[in-house]
Amino acid sequence: MKHCIRPSARDDILRQYRYYLLEDALDAATRFLEAVDNSISLCKMPEMGAPRAFKNPILAGLRSWPVKDFEDMRIYYVIQKGVLRVVRVLHGKRDIKTILETEKGR
Repeated sequence: MKHCIRPSARDDILRQYRYYLLEDALDAATRFLEAVDNSISLCKMPEMGAPRAFKNPILAGLRSWPVKDFEDMRIYYVIQKGVLRVVRVLHGKRDIKTILETEKGR
């Protein structure tokens, strides 16, 4: 399935990558980027991701999937017109609901 990474998700990925670099963990930073890419590519059966309910209509059908080997990080995505659209990539300790409820469509 084709996929598209929204700018806010790309920012999330880069933010986490920079965090690992600041922690002097170059290996973890590199593995994280590869893990996100592989985890998105592995979503060949996107309906397997856990569905989530939100008031924000942009997020209708939102699901999440863990980043392999970085399970505290989750990929939040929707399927629209046969395309897996990655909305955000967030750490589980963040205020996921608030972050996603304020998501704007682009």
